[in-house]
Amino acid sequence: MTMQRVLVTGGAGFIGGAVVRRLLKETSSIVFSLDKLGYASDVSGIERTLAGLGVAGEGRYRLLQVDLADAESVVSALKEADPDLVLHLAAESHVDRSIDCPEAFLSSNVCGTFSLLQAARAHWESLPEARQEAFRFHHISTDEVFGSLGATGRFTEDTPYDPRSPYSATKAASDHLVMAWHHTYGLPVVLTNCSNNFGPWQFPEKLIPVVILKAVAGESIPLYGDGAHVRDWLFVEDHVDALLLAATQGQLGQSYCVGGHGERTYKQVVDAICAVLDQLSPQGAPHSQLITPVADRPGHDRRYAIDPLKISNELGWQPRHDFQKGLESTVRWYLAHLDWCRDVRQRAGYDGERIGIQAP
Repeated sequence: MTMQRVLVTGGAGFIGGAVVRRLLKETSSIVFSLDKLGYASDVSGIERTLAGLGVAGEGRYRLLQVDLADAESVVSALKEADPDLVLHLAAESHVDRSIDCPEAFLSSNVCGTFSLLQAARAHWESLPEARQEAFRFHHISTDEVFGSLGATGRFTEDTPYDPRSPYSATKAASDHLVMAWHHTYGLPVVLTNCSNNFGPWQFPEKLIPVVILKAVAGESIPLYGDGAHVRDWLFVEDHVDALLLAATQGQLGQSYCVGGHGERTYKQVVDAICAVLDQLSPQGAPHSQLITPVADRPGHDRRYAIDPLKISNELGWQPRHDFQKGLESTVRWYLAHLDWCRDVRQRAGYDGERIGIQAP
């Protein structure tokens, strides 16, 4: 990393927090985390990293509590951060919540990205020539913008957009805005579309932490529909590798698909978690007896899979963790951090209930 000042939007989120921690531990960059501190935000992992760094971390991190939909505050944040690199991860990202409250997703993912692009463009244009040449804006998106695959094939950078949920539709819109600002105004952008992430510090409303916590508590583990929906799973630290490579070495105006060769059905993921828990917490075994089919999510995409050939060939990226090893380390982490899970759920007012069932 040669970028001296880095702004990470969504830095108090799951993936954003992993990026911030990596930057603090492995670079000398000054890191600004822009986050509205919503229900799923948490900075305790970053605080632990800073404590571990001691003197080496002093003066290198600043949290800016800003809602991207507040254009004036975004402009002020860009002036304060004065970044050489913007990593835009901030987004409402839970599909089920987008079904219940699509307005919040429009505000954050579309209007928020627009505000950030405008502020980033003004900042970039104000930089001296040398910094202007080095500046980059990296937009982090999802494979869900491509819609649903059949039994064969994988998403590539040339796959047509076909979003099916309010979440994926707003992320698709933000992707198009980013590329439009590149082609129209010359803003130096890179875009990545990634598969499902998992790992430590993920807010416990997503599938893997939900299953772990339900199983540990001896509660029913919900399985949507027939459980045969396929996702391409990627350990979060491998995603961070890809993000920093794309941000600093990717070709401007290009997109890169990031996937971990980790295709699994939901049923396979749930079964794998139960098997790990049977080893680590045998008093509840077999945990698979808790699996309970529930009504499917409205508009549930059947299969996602990514071909990461472009980022592998151009930038040399490869995932360092296979699914099973990443899953085992993730389960161990949650078992060791049950107090954290309890605290963040209480703070968010989320008790593990199902979301996204109000749509017809």
